Amino acid sequence: MRKIPPLNSIRAFESAARLVSFTKAGQELNVTHGAISRQVAILEEWLGVALFRRINAHLVLTPAGKKMFDEASAALDRIAVAAMHIARENSIELTVSAPPTFTLRWLIPRFSTLQRRHLDLKVRLVTSMAPVDFSTKEYDIALRGAATPPDPASARFFLTESILPVCHPDLLEKHLLLSPADIAQHTLLNYSTEPYSWHDWLAAVGAVEVRPLATINFEQMYFALQAAIDGLGIALMPYFLAIDDIAAGRLCTPFGGLGVQTRAYYAYVDPASKNNLARNAFCDWLAEEGAATMESCKQLLSPASP
Repeated sequence: MRKIPPLNSIRAFESAARLVSFTKAGQELNVTHGAISRQVAILEEWLGVALFRRINAHLVLTPAGKKMFDEASAALDRIAVAAMHIARENSIELTVSAPPTFTLRWLIPRFSTLQRRHLDLKVRLVTSMAPVDFSTKEYDIALRGAATPPDPASARFFLTESILPVCHPDLLEKHLLLSPADIAQHTLLNYSTEPYSWHDWLAAVGAVEVRPLATINFEQMYFALQAAIDGLGIALMPYFLAIDDIAAGRLCTPFGGLGVQTRAYYAYVDPASKNNLARNAFCDWLAEEGAATMESCKQLLSPASP
């Protein structure tokens, strides 16, 4: 049977010897100066030899203390390294698939809260807008927008998406946008992945005959959003993706909530996934962030303008 000194005393001694101060050791270990002193005394009593002496108010290791520090420090370093490797080997990894602009504009900016809460959870992000297909084994969770609710057994709601027109405030100063008919004086920004087209929006507000001054077509939503921020025209955007730019004055909602189209975002979970705890932790975090975003949208969205 090993005859091992009290481990708390070893830890306190190693810290005090390394920092050459009982006070600093106490700060490092979140205990008092007196607690460090007591632990060192316990170790000295156990060993039957002094480990420190004071010379001109300075803390100095005795020869026995120097030998003990060299061995204790090396042993604690080995324990720390082994623990780090084991933790990494047993960390949980989830692969999450999400649309590109959603990932860039909403998911990534909120990731720090997930990391702080779940240090052992590794998330690998892949971007896609393809229909969810878990048979490919490429991801554990897929985040997608849907106009109609999917089977609640396979998907979990976390965010409402309100799609409405946005533009740079300068456009309102150059050409008034008092009604949908005023779109005839503006450029409309389209993107191939849009879930709600300008034709749909104009039909919803009773202005299907209105023709824009011009149109610009983009492949991805992000490019249309950036074009709107740069004042190139009006884009139909999910409000939650534009909310930061609206709050900063880079974008505005010229018609308020007029003709808004509502969808929802869901987290689809691979039924064969074995990381249930990690999966649930990620989905719980999504639900909290989604609720916070929806509350911000509710507070900032202006009422509909005639």
